[in-house]
Amino acid sequence: MKKAIITAMIAGVALGAAARDLVILHTNDTHSLILPDTDGKGGVMQRKAIIDSVRAANKDVLLIDAGDKVQGTLYFKFFKGDVEYPLQNMLGVDIAILGNHEFDNGLQALADKERKLKAERLSSNYDFTGTPAEGLFKPYAIRNIGGKKIGFIGLNIDPESIISQANYEGMGFKDVIETANNTAAFLKDKKKCDMVVAVTHIGYPKGNDKTTDPELARASKDIDIIIGGHSHTLIDPKNPGKYPCIVENAEGRPVLIVQTGKSGKYIGQIRVDLDRLKTSTPADYDYSLIEVTDRFPEERLDPKIRKFLQPFTDSLENVKSDVIGFASQDFLNDGRTGAFPNWTADFGSWYGNLVLDSLRQTDPSTPRLDFAIMNVGGIRNPIPKGKVTAGHILSTYPFSNRFVIMRIKGKDIIETLKVAAKKGGEAVSKEVTVVCDSDRNVERVLLDLKEIDPEKTYTVGTIDYVAWGNDDMKTMANGEWIYADEVEVCAPLIRYVKNLSRLGLPMSADPRPRFVYGLIED
Repeated sequence: MKKAIITAMIAGVALGAAARDLVILHTNDTHSLILPDTDGKGGVMQRKAIIDSVRAANKDVLLIDAGDKVQGTLYFKFFKGDVEYPLQNMLGVDIAILGNHEFDNGLQALADKERKLKAERLSSNYDFTGTPAEGLFKPYAIRNIGGKKIGFIGLNIDPESIISQANYEGMGFKDVIETANNTAAFLKDKKKCDMVVAVTHIGYPKGNDKTTDPELARASKDIDIIIGGHSHTLIDPKNPGKYPCIVENAEGRPVLIVQTGKSGKYIGQIRVDLDRLKTSTPADYDYSLIEVTDRFPEERLDPKIRKFLQPFTDSLENVKSDVIGFASQDFLNDGRTGAFPNWTADFGSWYGNLVLDSLRQTDPSTPRLDFAIMNVGGIRNPIPKGKVTAGHILSTYPFSNRFVIMRIKGKDIIETLKVAAKKGGEAVSKEVTVVCDSDRNVERVLLDLKEIDPEKTYTVGTIDYVAWGNDDMKTMANGEWIYADEVEVCAPLIRYVKNLSRLGLPMSADPRPRFVYGLIED
């Protein structure tokens, strides 16, 4: 009886649903969160139990993933996708698109992994001709369900300044809106689809010059649903706030936009009455979020997944139990400024000067570091107060980035910090203060409380991803590299924490923001 009650709760109104309902389950940005977090949320086995329950209660169910299934925990750091891709097959994903992090190990690795997926792989606006991924992705898919034709298209983000260029070399990009409108019109007019679903990895809020889901919706005529990803936005139909799930298209008709946040802590559920498809609109579709918690008892969890995960989980135990230091406070990765970004950038300043001190032994003219800038997007997980393990550092800074020291003009630094300010801040070291007005326009950039000189050349520590001009910090690419580490940045970070511990010092950080907003009179 208890099992039946749980199944009914998860499926919502499923047990009393019309026979021709289509249920679309969707996820995005699960980011290698294989096990539940410390609050018992997420985890692939609980996710599978929910999906199985919905499938058991409904005839027509599709599971869709909107990209970034990888990167963010030790599972990807050590096993490079050998966990996440097989799990997508075990979950029974029907349609999948790429996120930007599927490119993290390059196009060859992407192709090798994606080729093993059983899901239909879609990309309408990436052209893989002449690359290792050629032929792996379709521009659209059509599913015949209950006498209705449902068309799906896959739309990916402009890779410039988001994906390291070497990781997508040779791939072509087509404009999101133009491609979407052309493909959706083709599906409606030529293929006679009754509904078109755009599965996207472009994001919801406006943070740069790239197209967003609301912009796509407003510019469209033939798209009914947008299943999104990339921005980690939790679109809650019960609490729309600044992220409404209904946006009018170019002809005034509603488009349903959905997204489930990140880390697989929610599954989205869209219920469409196929019998009323011609007389209803996307505003009539039933959209809800299912929270992934530890609600299912042990016996309801898939033993095949448990058996598959066991050797990988066992391999990580040594790293996860290797205590290297102590945190005197919670380090939260829930904002663009504050303690964790500050600590990360201050590490960069310390390490950069350590490197330069070493170089100065052979070249006395080697300058000292002026400051460091490290991208907030590289901080992937929180570190709780208490014992800090090597696993904490490796999963928090999982990317294969290397530390770089460069010479760069003040005017390029100022332009970079203007971009960062519009986003709400960035990880800059203690030497820097960025003074902004209430509209996030930069008024002053101070270095040791002195205005940065646009024409002066400064010595800056960062990571190669930023030094290449990525994460929208394009003017950083104007700098000249004078040093590049041979090891990933997590290695000196671990040494840094160990050194603090050896000195009897904990990880601690100044929480005061280094981007100061709203103190300037408009």
